[in-house]
Amino acid sequence: MNLNRISTGITGLDEILSGGLIKNQTYLIKGQPGSGKTTLGFHFLNAGISQGETTLFITFCELEARIRRNAQQININLDQVEFLDLSTTADFFTQDQSYDVFSAAEVEKAPVIQNIINAIARLEPQRIFLDTITQFRFLSADYFQFRKQIQSFIRFLLEKEITLLFTSEASQRYPDDDLEFMSDGVIQLDIETERRSIQINKIRGSNFVGGKHDLELSEQGIQVFPRLVPEIYQRQFKSEIISSGIPEIDELLHGGIERGTTTIISGPSGVGKSTFGIQFMKEAAGKGERSVLYAFEEGMETLLQRCQAINIPAQIMIERGTLSVVLVEPLKYTPNRFFYLVRREVEENNAKIIMIDSTSGYQLSMQGEDLIRHLHSLCQYLKNMGVTVILVNEVHTIAGDNFSVTENGLSYLGDNLVFLRYLELNGQLSKAIGVLKKRVSDFERTLREFSITKYGIKVGDPLDKLRGILNGVPEWIDQK
Repeated sequence: MNLNRISTGITGLDEILSGGLIKNQTYLIKGQPGSGKTTLGFHFLNAGISQGETTLFITFCELEARIRRNAQQININLDQVEFLDLSTTADFFTQDQSYDVFSAAEVEKAPVIQNIINAIARLEPQRIFLDTITQFRFLSADYFQFRKQIQSFIRFLLEKEITLLFTSEASQRYPDDDLEFMSDGVIQLDIETERRSIQINKIRGSNFVGGKHDLELSEQGIQVFPRLVPEIYQRQFKSEIISSGIPEIDELLHGGIERGTTTIISGPSGVGKSTFGIQFMKEAAGKGERSVLYAFEEGMETLLQRCQAINIPAQIMIERGTLSVVLVEPLKYTPNRFFYLVRREVEENNAKIIMIDSTSGYQLSMQGEDLIRHLHSLCQYLKNMGVTVILVNEVHTIAGDNFSVTENGLSYLGDNLVFLRYLELNGQLSKAIGVLKKRVSDFERTLREFSITKYGIKVGDPLDKLRGILNGVPEWIDQK
C-alpha cells in the first residue's frame, strides 16, 4: 500500500518513520520542557515551505517575535511561516482583565476558536504546528467538553486536508493519555542525564522503527540518529578472499580473510594489532577500494608517522580517497550516533573495509549499555552490506599461563580470530602470530614469529620446533 508521506524536515526521524509522516493526520509531540518539542515543529513547518506549502504556527504560549528569534538562533528561517499568536498579552495583568461573573472558558472560548477558523480559511495551510493544545483544557467546562472539542477540531482539520503536529503540557493533574488515543501518532522526546532520545509510541496505519533513538540539539536544530536494526539492510556482494599482501600471513589464513566477515585481532598493547589491520587496508587500496579506520585512542599525527615509518603510505591513501581515518572521542558519541557515522561511509562512500581501533575505546561510548549487543548489531549490519570488519581487541595479559583471546566475551562475534603474543626467545623479547578460528575456511595451526620493521610487517617460518609459546616462555623441543 502506497502511503502519501511528508518529510518532518529531520532525515533521521523520517527514516524511523519509514519515509516520513502520513499526510493529513494528527500527531502528538510529548516531552518534558527543553526536550525539543518546539524545535521539532520548526523543522516540520520549514520542510513544508521547502515543498511550496503554506504552513501555520499557532502559539498559545510564547510571543511570535520570541519564537522567530529562537528559531534564528539555531539557523532555522521561519520568515515564510505564517503565525497565529494567541498568547496572553501584558494587558491581561496590567489592566486586570479577569472575569468575575462568567468563567474564562465561557468568555474566551468563542473568540479563540473563531480566530483559528479565520486563519485557516484565509491561509489554507497544508501544515499546522500547535503549541500547546493543553490550552483547550482551560477553555472547556469539563473533561467531556474538552474531549469533544479536540475530536471536533481534529475532524475539522482532516476535512481541510491539513497535517497537524501539536504539543501538550502534561502533568499529574492533566495527563495527556487521552490525547494519545485521539492522535494518529505519538512522538516522545526524553532527556536522561546527559543523553537525549526520541521514540515513536504509535503511528496509525504505518510501520516504524521502535525503541529509543538518539537525538541531538545543536546550532543546526535537531539531529536524530536511528537505532541500528541490521535485518532491514541488505546488499548483494561478491564473496571473495581479501589478501594481506604478505605471503606468510596469507598462508596462515589460507589465502586471507573473506569479504563480509568479521576479524578480531587480539593481543596486548604495542604488539602490532593496528598495523596488522592497516596492512589489509593497504592491499585493498591497491585495488581502488575504500577503507575507514575509526581510531578511538590514537591521534592522526601519531598514526601517520607510524605508518610512514613501516612503509605503509597512509597519507597518500587518504589523499586518493582509499583511506579515511576518523578520530572518535568516545565520550562525545552515543552508540547510535556512531552507527550513523559508519552507515554514511558504507551507504554513501561505498567503504569496503571498516576497522575499529579499539573495542576498549568503543566501549567508552556505550555509556553503560551492552557492548556485545551493540557490536553484534554493527557487525551484522556490515556483514549484510558486504563490508569486511576488523576489530582490534586489547588484552592485558602480556605473557604467562593466563592466555586469553578476548576479555569481554567478544570472541563469538569473530568469523576469524587472529592473536598476537609476546614471548621470550633466546633471552630476547619477541612476538608470535597465530590463528585460532576461521568459520569459512581452514587455516594454518602453527604459530609464526612476527615483527615490524622499516620495510613493513615480517612473518617468519612456522615455529614448529618450539613448545610452550602461549605461556610466553617457549622451549626448544630438540633440547629435551
